Amino acid sequence: MKPATARQPKKTQVLWRLYLVAALLLSMLALLVGRVLSLQILETDRGYSFLQDQGDARSLRGAEIPAYRGVITDRRGEPLAVSTPVVSLWADPRVLSGSERLPELAEALGMKLSLLQQRLQRYEGKRFMYLQRHRVPHEAREILAKRIPGVFGEREYRRFYPAGEVAAHLVGFTNVDDEGIDGIELAYDDWLKGVPGKKQYIKNLKGKVVRDIGVVQAPRPGKDLRLSIDLRLQTLQHRELTKAVMASGAVSGSVVTLDAATGEVLAMVNYPVYNPNSRQGMKAANMRNRAVTDTYEPGSTMKSLTLVAALESGRYSTDTLIDTAPGWIRVGPKTYPDPRNYGEITLSRVIEKSSQVGVTKLAVDLGHEPIWEVFRRFGIGEPINAGFPGESSGLLPNRSRWYSTERIALAFGYGITTTPLQLARAYSVFGNGGVQRPVSLLALEGDLPEGRQVIAPDIARQVLEVLHEVTGEHGTAGKARVEGFRVGGKTGTVHKVGAQGYLEDSYVALFAGVAPVDKPRVVTVVVINEPKGEAYGGGAAAAPVFSAVTEGALRLLGVTPTEFPPVAIASAGAPGGAA
Repeated sequence: MKPATARQPKKTQVLWRLYLVAALLLSMLALLVGRVLSLQILETDRGYSFLQDQGDARSLRGAEIPAYRGVITDRRGEPLAVSTPVVSLWADPRVLSGSERLPELAEALGMKLSLLQQRLQRYEGKRFMYLQRHRVPHEAREILAKRIPGVFGEREYRRFYPAGEVAAHLVGFTNVDDEGIDGIELAYDDWLKGVPGKKQYIKNLKGKVVRDIGVVQAPRPGKDLRLSIDLRLQTLQHRELTKAVMASGAVSGSVVTLDAATGEVLAMVNYPVYNPNSRQGMKAANMRNRAVTDTYEPGSTMKSLTLVAALESGRYSTDTLIDTAPGWIRVGPKTYPDPRNYGEITLSRVIEKSSQVGVTKLAVDLGHEPIWEVFRRFGIGEPINAGFPGESSGLLPNRSRWYSTERIALAFGYGITTTPLQLARAYSVFGNGGVQRPVSLLALEGDLPEGRQVIAPDIARQVLEVLHEVTGEHGTAGKARVEGFRVGGKTGTVHKVGAQGYLEDSYVALFAGVAPVDKPRVVTVVVINEPKGEAYGGGAAAAPVFSAVTEGALRLLGVTPTEFPPVAIASAGAPGGAA
């Protein structure tokens, strides 16, 4: 039995070792299974989510889906700015730099091979560079179809302006990234621009897309914007202003037309112009919206406001006689002459003839305070606040001490400055029964914004009748007349200021008018800057533009003529008479 007793401990020892090995193997299996679970299923710090994120970081890519920018239209829905799809070509310099197909790519892009190589050297070591922005889609597809390694394309939008230079100064333009940088495009950029979307895709080690995951966030297009202008009238103004500036040899010009009742800008043009669709060689000076940014001394166009001060004083009516003999008057060191001795004339005729002597006597009698107060009420020297970038507010000085010549100059419209749009806003008071409404560049819907009563309706009516006489047979603005309508307005011819004071041979010609005076619909201001030759005055250079623009505006608005030329009635038996 002793041999059996010796073998028993040995058998127990073998079993113990077997169990130990089995336990170790099971433990290792459990650890392996646990590790697999933690890596593939369980949400741990360095588990499934971590590995998924790391894998995505190496293969999953995101891209921006461009959003469509809102359309800008005129008041009738005619497009002024739209976005068209284009393709921008880009490259991975690390892949493209060593390509043997660079000459082929340079030829397809229409650029020199040396230039392409220089650009690649500048981006050496980087993974992205633009080759060309905003290519026409079919042209870009032809280049991409060549399958040159490292060359890719992405869809974008490019702004297109159907009206071109006709509405460029007002609408403005965007940059290459579709961001508004001038005009309405800049002023309402937040409204017009959309919210880009997002999509995801998987790329392999060579940078090629192997699977499109899909859209994560859909793009949200920008909102449309309807302006107050009528493109038909805008085109007419552009044509007439261009013709007038070129005929007179002027440096620049502006025309603004407002709706007399609502304050909406129906048209606004400037010269020189630029084409927002082709910006090569564009000059910054040509891009200014001069009707809003440039200021001028309004000159005699302010005499109608001086007339308001006289009527409000209660001491004058339009029939009050003023003696302008002997045709000149001296105040302080300065003499103010008329073209000839008008003698004793009515206050209405003083404005009709733009008599320096008559207005000087008014200014001396009234004092500058009531005239200044009327100018202030009409908004001279105050910003329009229409929302256009770069708007100028003009200047209405408010001094504690005024020299005698400054008091007289104020009544003449000198020593102050306005923009063409400000002047149009001032004259809208006469066309709206003494009420001034806010100027709007957007088409108004529903109730009109509240206006401000600037002068009494009766005074506004009296001034309109005087302005009508200015365009009459004996007035200074006969060329402003419009066949079939009673119109009114005031000329202005202002000496420009130089380094040594006012220049003798450099002028600004202005005309501000209302039509028709019986029931005003439009207010138009014309400014011709530095006309040459003999026809440099407001009545010769600016008034004809007012006539042509107003005739077209009233026709487009469907205003019925109220005056007709006399018709000769042929007697019986005479040629052309009744049989």
